[in-house]
Amino acid sequence: MTTSVSVPEKHTPTTDSLIRPVSLLSSIEKRSASLPTDHDLVDETEEQFSWTKSIFRRKQTFSRDPDAIATRRSVFDDPGLAQYYWPNKDYENLHRFDPTARWTYREERALVRKLDWRIMLTAAIGFSALNLDRSNISQANSDNFLQDLELTTDDFNLGNTVFLLAFLCAELPSQLVSKRIGPDRWIPAQICLWSFVSLSQFWLTDFYTKTELPMRLALFWMTENFVAILASFIAYGVLHMDGVAGIAGWRWLFIIEGILTLLIGIFCFFNMPPSPTQTKAWFRPKGWFTEREEIIMVNRVLRDDPTKGDMHNREGLTLRRLWTAVCDYDLWPIYILGLMFGIPNSPPSTYLTLLLTNIGFNTFDTNLLTIPSLAIGIITMFWITLISESVNERTIVSMMMDLWTLPFLVALYALPSNPNPWIFFTVATGLLSYPYTHPIQVGWCSRNAGAVASRTVNASLYNMFVQVSGIVSAQIYVASDAPRYQRGNRTLIIICCVNIFILYPATKAYYIWRNRQRAKIWDAMTTEERAHYLSTTKDVGNRRLDFRFAH
Repeated sequence: MTTSVSVPEKHTPTTDSLIRPVSLLSSIEKRSASLPTDHDLVDETEEQFSWTKSIFRRKQTFSRDPDAIATRRSVFDDPGLAQYYWPNKDYENLHRFDPTARWTYREERALVRKLDWRIMLTAAIGFSALNLDRSNISQANSDNFLQDLELTTDDFNLGNTVFLLAFLCAELPSQLVSKRIGPDRWIPAQICLWSFVSLSQFWLTDFYTKTELPMRLALFWMTENFVAILASFIAYGVLHMDGVAGIAGWRWLFIIEGILTLLIGIFCFFNMPPSPTQTKAWFRPKGWFTEREEIIMVNRVLRDDPTKGDMHNREGLTLRRLWTAVCDYDLWPIYILGLMFGIPNSPPSTYLTLLLTNIGFNTFDTNLLTIPSLAIGIITMFWITLISESVNERTIVSMMMDLWTLPFLVALYALPSNPNPWIFFTVATGLLSYPYTHPIQVGWCSRNAGAVASRTVNASLYNMFVQVSGIVSAQIYVASDAPRYQRGNRTLIIICCVNIFILYPATKAYYIWRNRQRAKIWDAMTTEERAHYLSTTKDVGNRRLDFRFAH
């Protein structure tokens, strides 16, 4: 089909219409009455762009007519239901929302490519600043960091705990500030202040649909490994500066990488627009997108998830909304997974440079020997995300990280007291090449939160549990257990088994049970009863009867 797509001018409200007291119901009725025929819409059963199909079934993916309509069918095409999902009157992109808008596959693909270069790349660069700063402590450990400061490994664990506690305490307030002043201002400020940029994950949801976001989050988190590899090469060179100007090599490492982080923060100030329709600025008068592209961006995201129009991007969270999100017990299983899933890998990863140095490798070789596990980790992360995407599964796929880890932990525990350095390196590299499933669980948490207002807090709570995981991990390898940490490895094996055989299966069973509960009620309702429920309910997000949990 080669339908020419254009947006009728009479259906697109102007900025002035947001200021004048216009009846929202009247607007809905007017648009619903003028909806074009919907026989050319893409049904929900049809898949959007998929990396799996793109790589393994490329001919099938690109065989469809590029000028055919790509607009997905949604609740906005149902005059009876549309009014219950209409964007909030304060939604910053309301002037580009138009349920009559149609666009082609050619337009959508070109726009997504543009988003990847403009939005995704900026988020990845910002996240790189975090990882550059967080990884340099590992490289410093391969030098004389602990000896120069007269610290033991227990002191090092205490320092990690203090750092993670500060990280933990700042997580939720940071998200609340971000929701008030906007992530486009808050994230660059944090980078400049040597803070964190996990908020970039939430910022990306304004531009991508739920089927596109998991792979982008995976690419987002792959930058952690890319930057760690880069940091290893930087450390290899900078640590050779030991003694220059009377400064230790590890101090030079902190200075140089700190300057790089500051420059990245300044860059992000000028490259993080607040929303798809707010890319114009004094230094960018024409903006990044045309009016047509803005219409496509806004409508494709809202058709995919109408709850993204519930709030303004500068709207702060009330204490009531905050408390509601905290009490959302349906997300507690994912929080518990966030607490437990990363523990089996964390101590070997944190101590890798110390372990390699203690077993006989020198400072410079140690930094280079961290690279293989990071490179393989990029491949396994991409692989596990492809699997998750192709089978539309979260629980079992997320469990693969611990399934990968368990045999290597057993091998590490079984090594003799004085193992061959290269055998130890091989086992440690295999262990740390695990498929990192954190991006999948971040998207899972966002998907099961439902409403935009709660997603901000729920994302913070999930990340807080992940930080608590780091605090717990920092207490497992202790000085009295050095240098082989046999007690610590035994503890990691037990935790890994608990994750695989109890927590993940229980989480899946819980969400299956919750969905069946709701389906029993919802499926028994007539069309009139459903319409009455939608018009009168005070339930929002994942509390609504028509919401189904992903698992």
